[in-house]
Amino acid sequence: MILNENSFSYCFLELTKASFECSKKQYRKTLQKIFRSVKKFHPILLITIFTLSACTSKQEKVVRLAHTLPTDHPVHQALVSFNEELQKLSKNSMRIDLYPSGQLGNERQVLELLQIGSISITKVSAATLANFIEEYEIFGTPYLFESDSQMFANLNNKLGESLLALGEDKRLKGLCFYNAGARSFYTTSTPINSPKDVKGKKIRVMNHKNSTQMVNHLGGLATPMAYSELYAALAQKVVDGAENNIPSFYSSKHYEICKHYSFDEHLRIPDVLVVSTTFLNTLSKQEQSWLYKAAKKSSEKQKVLWADYRSKALVSLKEQGVKFTYPKQILFKDKTDEITKRLKEKPHLKDLFYLLK
Repeated sequence: MILNENSFSYCFLELTKASFECSKKQYRKTLQKIFRSVKKFHPILLITIFTLSACTSKQEKVVRLAHTLPTDHPVHQALVSFNEELQKLSKNSMRIDLYPSGQLGNERQVLELLQIGSISITKVSAATLANFIEEYEIFGTPYLFESDSQMFANLNNKLGESLLALGEDKRLKGLCFYNAGARSFYTTSTPINSPKDVKGKKIRVMNHKNSTQMVNHLGGLATPMAYSELYAALAQKVVDGAENNIPSFYSSKHYEICKHYSFDEHLRIPDVLVVSTTFLNTLSKQEQSWLYKAAKKSSEKQKVLWADYRSKALVSLKEQGVKFTYPKQILFKDKTDEITKRLKEKPHLKDLFYLLK
């Protein structure tokens, strides 16, 4: 059989060679090379990639965590603290290897890797998770929460507990929530001061049904698109704008093209730290306890990191010439009430709406 960079045998031999060298750096380098070169992954190959790890001592359990954000993002920094806390609690018998910046695929792809046990944990938007666990669709309700504090008052109560407990039939389980702030519109040309300013504009949205319907209800042209493609789409005027939180707007450098950011705050969709139950079931009760405790502590750390990063981003964005506007949110809420009513009638969401406070 001829070995090339797209063949299973090539990947297997390269990883075996790297693992025998007993160098974590070399193993990670080889792993990243394979993910760049292989165009289509077979499940067996993925399992091989993440179980061939002779570099790790027998006493140490490795938790592999992949996400899509850059390393300077507050979410990544919180995940670094997650690893530090886990190592501290376990006395270095467990550690987390981080794969940021979409190295192992987009959010949906990484969730699928969790389902087959190739990745241990990921951080995803609740909007993406709703494609796997339908109850998370509740976060697609416009103006569900008026503030971050109200959102976490619910997430740290019965609503959040109910949601995190779901998903075991999909081989997924929530560990904790991270703050992802409020999503607002930003545009390349004119600002959005009212729903009529959305009319006719092509707005990039997540691949999320409720986000698409929300923009369309406002008169815009919702354009689902991969986040990695958005900068080029804005620069080439494929879309007129997008919607996201301030830290992501800043870290993505979309402000280089979009000079108008409108705080309409139409959605607050938290991030979720999700663990593969396939991986979770390999841990002892003590190891699971360490994992849960470390995750919870990282959630509290992330809120602080998020607030600090957001404050600094706002200052920098003003220096970069971004103009902020503060439209009347009630105008947007009234225009999207039909979406809220429809969601409240869905059988799988009725009990969750009842838990809201």
